[in-house]
Amino acid sequence: MHLLSAINPLYSVSGFAVGLLVGMTGVGGGSLMTPLLILLFGIHPATAVGTDLLYASATKTGGTLVHGLTRTVEWRVVGWLAAGSVPATVLTLLALSRLDMDGALARRLITLALSGALFATAAALSFRAAILELYARRFGAVDPARVAGLTVVVGAVLGVLVSISSVGAGAIGVTALVLLYPQLPMARIVGSDIAHAVPLTLVAGLGHWVLGSVDWGLFGSLLIGSLPGIVLGSLLSSRMPDPILRILLAGTLFVVGIKLLF
Repeated sequence: MHLLSAINPLYSVSGFAVGLLVGMTGVGGGSLMTPLLILLFGIHPATAVGTDLLYASATKTGGTLVHGLTRTVEWRVVGWLAAGSVPATVLTLLALSRLDMDGALARRLITLALSGALFATAAALSFRAAILELYARRFGAVDPARVAGLTVVVGAVLGVLVSISSVGAGAIGVTALVLLYPQLPMARIVGSDIAHAVPLTLVAGLGHWVLGSVDWGLFGSLLIGSLPGIVLGSLLSSRMPDPILRILLAGTLFVVGIKLLF
């Protein structure tokens, strides 16, 4: 009853909008929701990160079910990503339990770094064909065993970033998968990225819960709106052409970068 009384319709509407974007593009969870909670609703940054991580694990579970049913998940890629991200997340949470990450300087440095990464991601997706052509000319075909190792490394990097800021599982993950697996259609890249985000955000979110940075009323409000949003977005993603998905994703990341920077 206490949780139901804490439900805020404005948070639920925001959850639906972000869930829709997550389902269609694989991006929007931490990249949009965390800045939205901090800048628009005035939520404490630590609480916004911790609550958003658990919210993301729940919403992306729904998205994974839809992508799984539409066969737009590369499970071997998901396994390689998780092999790097889950151990890295655990180690990062252990470090966070001993360090003060709420300092103004630390928050500013992380925000600047993530803004730059989002702008680079938007540019990479906008000029995907040219970048892939240049990548193929310089590096040629990559050995499958090497691709698997690089995927594990990408997962580890995502584990660190997401545990600290809740941002990166969608934006940076999708970009890395586009470069590592250029033969995959965008819908399968998005589906695989969403599926990998489930264990990553769940482990990180539970860690933040132990650290005391989760608001359950906020979590419930976001979840009520986001679950139908991500299901609808996931269904739309398998029916939209790749170019439209890339343009939508690039525009989303550019807006997010501006929000994080200012």
